[in-house]
Amino acid sequence: MVIGWCPFSVAAIGTADSMANPFLRRATEYIRDDASFLAIVSPSPLTTFLAKHPRRDDLFDLPVRIVGAPGSGKTMLATLAEFRLLEAIMRDQTSPTNRDLASALAQAGFLRDGLPAVAAVRVPMESEYRDFWELPYDEGVKTKLVLWLLQARTILGLIRNLTAGGRSLDGIRFIPRGGAETRIEDYGGTTAAAMQERALRVQRAISSIGAGLVAPRLEDLPSEALEPYLPFEVIRAIEIDWNGKPLTLTPLAMLDDVHALHPTQFEQMFVALARREIKFGRWMMMRLDALSPGTVLQSPENLETHNLKPDRDFVNVFMQGREDRTAERRQFRSMAADMANRYLPLVQALRNRNATNFAALLPTQPPTITDAKYRELKAAVDRDQRRLEITPARREAIDGLVDEYITDGTGGDREREVALEMTRILLHRYANRVKNVTPSLFEVFDPDPKMPLKASSGIAEGARIHLHEEFGRPLHYGLENVCDASNENAELFLQLAGTLVARMETRAIRGQQAALPAAIQQEALRDKAREIMDGWSFAFARRVRALVDAMARDCREASLTPNARLDAGANAIGIPEEEMRALLETNDETALILKFAVAHGAIVVQRSYGQGSREWCLIELSGVVCLANGLTLKRGGFLERRVQDLAEMSA
Repeated sequence: MVIGWCPFSVAAIGTADSMANPFLRRATEYIRDDASFLAIVSPSPLTTFLAKHPRRDDLFDLPVRIVGAPGSGKTMLATLAEFRLLEAIMRDQTSPTNRDLASALAQAGFLRDGLPAVAAVRVPMESEYRDFWELPYDEGVKTKLVLWLLQARTILGLIRNLTAGGRSLDGIRFIPRGGAETRIEDYGGTTAAAMQERALRVQRAISSIGAGLVAPRLEDLPSEALEPYLPFEVIRAIEIDWNGKPLTLTPLAMLDDVHALHPTQFEQMFVALARREIKFGRWMMMRLDALSPGTVLQSPENLETHNLKPDRDFVNVFMQGREDRTAERRQFRSMAADMANRYLPLVQALRNRNATNFAALLPTQPPTITDAKYRELKAAVDRDQRRLEITPARREAIDGLVDEYITDGTGGDREREVALEMTRILLHRYANRVKNVTPSLFEVFDPDPKMPLKASSGIAEGARIHLHEEFGRPLHYGLENVCDASNENAELFLQLAGTLVARMETRAIRGQQAALPAAIQQEALRDKAREIMDGWSFAFARRVRALVDAMARDCREASLTPNARLDAGANAIGIPEEEMRALLETNDETALILKFAVAHGAIVVQRSYGQGSREWCLIELSGVVCLANGLTLKRGGFLERRVQDLAEMSA
């Protein structure tokens, strides 16, 4: 939600070694047959990103950009939607898994009335296409060679998909759009055999150009490579034989990893594929790297691409980081749990113990500190009370506020040390609020604060942050924390979950309880987060690391103030929105650093965040950075900064 890390699939059958921890494997390296793949694939991404898209009905008519960070699931989404898998699902509806997948495919528009509606094929955009940009020809010639080659491979891929279930070429017919009945003859006509033959000739001719050690002169290029080959512009539909009856399908080319193209090459290809007369569905799946800083940082005026306007000329499908982030988190938690529960049965040691519910293996029972540490905390609170000169009566009133919060609520972390640390925070808040009150000469100094004190969930979270820092009390544990730390990125979730599963497996083999206590979860997640950060090697990685390290230091300092002034603490900085807009209109290197930080999951950006009568651009540390630095995963707490601060922090 992929060649690369798989967001919702794993290997099916393999050696004991290869299956030791499928969470840490690349799925497409191990899948041996479609049936095995379908047995464990999750339908959630289809419904999350496609079925619920506001422009779902236009996804097969207009060009579509499917954009996501590495590991967000672009490739696996395309793999699942291919016609050969869709047909395999429809041929066997006795399987509950296949019925679930069929339902999701129907919601996403790939099925209609219980029958296939789309003939889709995934076309990987390997580095070979980028190599054509290095040929010594005009840009127009190089662009045409790539466009014609990928269209030839799309036709060949479609025919392979349509015949994978045993269908003959005679059972496939290409239907031209209105007005293109004669033009389709230039590309092989309406029969699959003739269309396949022409596509093979074009592929062979153009591939030979790129494969040579020395590029041939333009006048020496084979005629099959120079003659226009534009089947996308003439094909409207494909008719196949389905159970003895004709069935009409919408063709769809899913061009995967188009970010691998040269930027100018991609621009020209995008414009060519956005022509309105094209009725052939075309999806361009890319990483955020391929977009401008303004688009990556979600600046509305930068969403236009090459003078093409979103929603009018093309549709964007963003796989992360859109407007309703609360709903996005909730959806991802459900999807991640489904993925993990499909993976767990493949871990032999856990399957032997019937430990196949991932959430149950990550208990959320609040941890407790030892009696000795509790006495140490109590002594510290008493010392703070004396130092702040707070009367016993006021202390008793504050204890009452905390007791009321602890006893009235249900669930959550309400252990005795949390209550005591909440009291400590409220003591400091009280002292701050009466700091400038003039004491009376005749009464005990115990004025009411300028603002009433209140014990809240935010203060409770702040208390947990303090306890984690001072006593090493676990802060991050449980499935929801693993999901939230993943920033709605399936690859990242599998990496974090995988390190936990490795601990579970070890404990199971040693005869211990497989479920991980909170302290072990915390340690494993922190170590994995630091390992991930140490492995960053993308463009500007050093500058990005400097930026997030500086942000994390500032956020930790603010989160650990005695009065927990930001309640749960900070994990973000806020830049005035007008300053961020101005930055994105320049060629400043800071904008590029932010772009790559977002694209590779180091930060998350939320634009136009209203607070304090101003609009802010929030730059949030990603979940991995928060895990590594002991910061809250709750959103909203930020420190005010300026654009010039970004340059200094990333130096």
